[in-house]
Amino acid sequence: MISSREYLERLKAMKPNVYMGGELVSRDHPLIMPGIRVIALTYDLAQDPQYQELLTATSHLNGKRINRFTHIHQSPEDLLKKQEMTRVLTRKTGFCIQRCMGVDAMNALSVVTWEMDESLGTEYHQRFLNYLEYWQERDITGCCAQTDAKGHRKLRPHQQPDPDAYVRVVKKDAKGIVVRGAKRHITVGSYAEEIIVLPTRVMTQQEKEWAVAFAVPGDAPGLYLVNRASAPRPRRHLKAPLASFGSSDTLTIFEDVFVPWERVFMCGETEFAGDLALLFALFHRHSYTGCKPAVTDVIMGFTALAAEYHGIEKAQHIQMKLADLIGVAELVYGAGMAAAVKAKRSASGTWIPDPVFCNVGRRHAGEHIYHEHHILSEVAGGIPATLPYEDDFFSPELGELVNKYTRHRPDIPAEHQHRCFRCIGDLAVSAFGGVWQYAGVHGGGSPIMETIALLKNYDLEEKKRVAKELAGIPEE
Repeated sequence: MISSREYLERLKAMKPNVYMGGELVSRDHPLIMPGIRVIALTYDLAQDPQYQELLTATSHLNGKRINRFTHIHQSPEDLLKKQEMTRVLTRKTGFCIQRCMGVDAMNALSVVTWEMDESLGTEYHQRFLNYLEYWQERDITGCCAQTDAKGHRKLRPHQQPDPDAYVRVVKKDAKGIVVRGAKRHITVGSYAEEIIVLPTRVMTQQEKEWAVAFAVPGDAPGLYLVNRASAPRPRRHLKAPLASFGSSDTLTIFEDVFVPWERVFMCGETEFAGDLALLFALFHRHSYTGCKPAVTDVIMGFTALAAEYHGIEKAQHIQMKLADLIGVAELVYGAGMAAAVKAKRSASGTWIPDPVFCNVGRRHAGEHIYHEHHILSEVAGGIPATLPYEDDFFSPELGELVNKYTRHRPDIPAEHQHRCFRCIGDLAVSAFGGVWQYAGVHGGGSPIMETIALLKNYDLEEKKRVAKELAGIPEE
């Protein structure tokens, strides 16, 4: 395992290929650093004795102690610990811990590469194991690039006017493949050491060139990362953990990027493309049952704190709203726990969480994200939206008056109330807050995909048999 300092040094050594605002920027750009600080936390706490049991695991490859973000789940207990780890870390940053995309992609590859080898006689799984050893040994931070540009949504990949609407193989030779296309919404892209590319959908036999999975360094030649950064407004006086963290998402462009064969994990096996796409989504939705309850914990905490600072924490309608938030957090978390307990071992040895409980949990979370923010805004009132700038609280001329009229309860310092409502503003009425509200709906896949996955995996015929038995209808 490495330290956050080593991670930062490795980022600084990468070739510049990140663009922002029309300019080529370094990876330690001030707007990117808030996201890097989130990842750094996953390294720092893994070295902390208080968190080591949760944040580390034993590699099934060589028995070494590794960061859990590089681990392949070997038991239901591993899935439970990954979920708990995600909730614990997310509560420390206030939103997505971000490093889960890489480990979720690796777990999906561990299953599907084995299945391809067993069915087709390929050599993908051994390639994957070699790459995994490198990944674990270097304690890699990676991201998953899955969602393609897609072009016209009603047309399949091979029907698109522009064939690059989905990432595809444009050349193959004895050394490897050359790929072209783009992936969208790639969180961590600008500060990932490795980018794992997976198919985004089921492919037909006509779509072999688009059925591709591989890994490339984040600074590979021909790779362009067009970055959009999100973070709360920086603090000048009242520093706060929430205000120090952020995130970045990239439009990840592959302009004839070469990938050596040892880093290729699917190339033309269309019958497995959909399995790989769905399995990554499943692992990632299980991670979501850890991070989303933590986000609700944060919203709940600020809702309760705002009510206390207003002096209305005992009011019945406030208690009812808090009960709503408790229900969302713990039902989503409980669904993730059930998914782990009911997990099944794949032939590769990797444990796969139950798809029904994963998708139920993720769907429940997405349906309630705006309701949760509605509760927060109702209880906090309009203050987070109109709070004066931070410097006004420290103005020699007006600071005393601004603080005086910000304080509601005389027994609570004005600074505490200022800090509370400024953080609520960061979460609820800022560009940063808007991004993460939207991510609450679409993170881990758009809502319709959870519904499709539920209907695909749920046994409705069995429920009809129950109804027939109760109604006295004989089975045919």
